[in-house]
Amino acid sequence: MIDKTFIPVNGLKKEPYCGCHNGMRYFLQSDEQKEHFIATVYPEPWSIEKTEPDNKISRTFPISEAGMDDAIAWLFKMYEEKKDFWNDSLKNAMHTVCTD
Repeated sequence: MIDKTFIPVNGLKKEPYCGCHNGMRYFLQSDEQKEHFIATVYPEPWSIEKTEPDNKISRTFPISEAGMDDAIAWLFKMYEEKKDFWNDSLKNAMHTVCTD
């Protein structure tokens, strides 16, 4: 799903990072103090800004190698716990209509 070699931990202090895996999108962004980052998962097909708040799950981690390891483990856990939901969102992405 996500390989931390592609995300320099301190790079999150400068730029957010996003990706997806089988219908589960994820977004990593540092807080204002640049000490922690927030990992958010949400379903396909919309961007994080267009996704309803009820469909987002977030958790905060320290900006460190250990924090990134914990975040990656959490992303895997979120995927496994809701695998059917994520796969359904991917399968139905073309049938979803944005009303904004």
